[in-house]
Amino acid sequence: MKRMKTLLILILILAGIVVLVSACMSLPTFGAKPKGERLERMKQSPNFKDGVFVNQEPTPAMVRGEMKDSIDKLYRSFILDSMSDVSSGSRKPSGKINAVSADLRNLPSEGDWIVWFGHSSYLFQVSGVRFLVDPVFGTASPVWFVNKPVEGSDIYKPEDLPNIDYLIITHDHYDHMDYTTCKKLREKVRHAVCPLGVDAHLERWGYRPGQIVEMDWNKSISINGVTIYCLPQRHFSGRTFKRNPTLWASFMIETDGKTIFVAGDGGYGRHFKEIGKRFPSIDLAILENGQYNPQWPFIHTLPYQLRQVIDDLGVKQILTVHHGKYAEALHPWEEPERLVDYLAKDSSLTFIRPAIGELTSLKLR
Repeated sequence: MKRMKTLLILILILAGIVVLVSACMSLPTFGAKPKGERLERMKQSPNFKDGVFVNQEPTPAMVRGEMKDSIDKLYRSFILDSMSDVSSGSRKPSGKINAVSADLRNLPSEGDWIVWFGHSSYLFQVSGVRFLVDPVFGTASPVWFVNKPVEGSDIYKPEDLPNIDYLIITHDHYDHMDYTTCKKLREKVRHAVCPLGVDAHLERWGYRPGQIVEMDWNKSISINGVTIYCLPQRHFSGRTFKRNPTLWASFMIETDGKTIFVAGDGGYGRHFKEIGKRFPSIDLAILENGQYNPQWPFIHTLPYQLRQVIDDLGVKQILTVHHGKYAEALHPWEEPERLVDYLAKDSSLTFIRPAIGELTSLKLR
């Protein structure tokens, strides 16, 4: 009898947990599951197979065994040879981040410039057209106490931003696409551009269908002299337990004869060389540098791979992001900046290195 009562109690507890999790997963912060006509469009994509999106190359989330040992050895060797002063250290900064407070509502209406907000969020203007990429102005997770920004890095809020011509979302991970931020920016955004399936989240958050442009890899749109190409990247997606329900991407932006590459997140792969051949005159590449781990060599760019990415793209002016705000990996906090120090020894390369919130002029063409 006691066993039956204990079993019944366990069943009730498990049922309660299932109900609670189900209720939590229905909250708007988790976005929406693509369905109907949207799902049918996704199924037509050559990158959609067996109910999920796939990379162009085999891309395991983690590596083990001999492959792990080999990649770990390459990583450690590069760090020790090139940046031995940061081969160890804290994964978080020792003090408050020195960010720059700027009046974003009164930024120059002319000229080319960029404002980085830490991690992978940044606002830039090219010939008077404004683009906002992967805005996250708060905790980069569905709960407030996980993955909080480091002290001093979170001085800006969605309300501080001016009107935006193009909101660019590279993929739907929480450190690139935040519910609260996107919702508060909704009325400031003219066009929201995202990979396939990500539009379901935006639509649930109040964006109008005519406001959203969803794109597959190797597709493009042209609006009023601005052309945006959706291009491959080697990563993954998902805001719940299901992996890869939506597409991830990089983007090339062309306007007024100027070209900017927005890489988003991703590991090294053949797509970088293919993009470099297709676009031989990239003025600026904004590349991932940070939150990597030797166990994730296919979904994030490792330090020894960044120079190869630059060479494959054939770019000379670079801004690295995906650092400076959140500590999502175990590498020392200073390591991404020291990597730039090392690569910048090559005088043929120009690295843009703004502080968070600093208005930085761009030299494009």
